[in-house]
This record gives sequence, structure tokens and C-alpha cells, in this order.
Amino acid sequence: MNSVVKLYSTVNGEISRFLKSFGIDNEMKDDLLWEKEYENPLEMADIITALIENQEDYKINIWISLDKDMLINVTKNNADDIIRYLFERYPY
Repeated sequence: MNSVVKLYSTVNGEISRFLKSFGIDNEMKDDLLWEKEYENPLEMADIITALIENQEDYKINIWISLDKDMLINVTKNNADDIIRYLFERYPY
């Protein structure tokens, strides 16, 4: 199973604006939801860091899934621990 990042917003265009500002592929079917699968979970650290460091500029929530049927809400309080966990669990 691939790891997944999901971005949610209640503001139309907010996710697209965030993705464009960081040069991230933004093909979206839904204006309020974006999700991307990662074969290498370490790649998720970039988008987590980008959003958390700029959270005051965007009304976006970020959730990740590392295991089937398990979603984790990433917040400013737990982002550092989650990124450290990614590098411990997937050291490749």
C-alpha cells in the first residue's frame, strides 16, 4: 500500500493556490480536496513542512495515511514528531 497525503479546505481555490505557490502538481477533481499517493513515504515530508510552515496563510487541513484505513491529522503541534517518525520507520 502506498502512503497518502490528503489536503482539505472549506475555501474554494485555497488548495490550488497553495499547490501553485510551491510548484506542486495540482490536477484536482475537487476544489476542496487534493490527495496524492507516495511510494516512498519520506517524500511526504516536503508537503507537510511546506503547509505547516505556512499554515497561517492557508485554511487547509492535512491528513496522512501510512497504513490502510488509518488517517492522521497533521497539526503544528505534531508535525515535527510525524516527520521524525517517517524517517525512523522508512530509513531508505
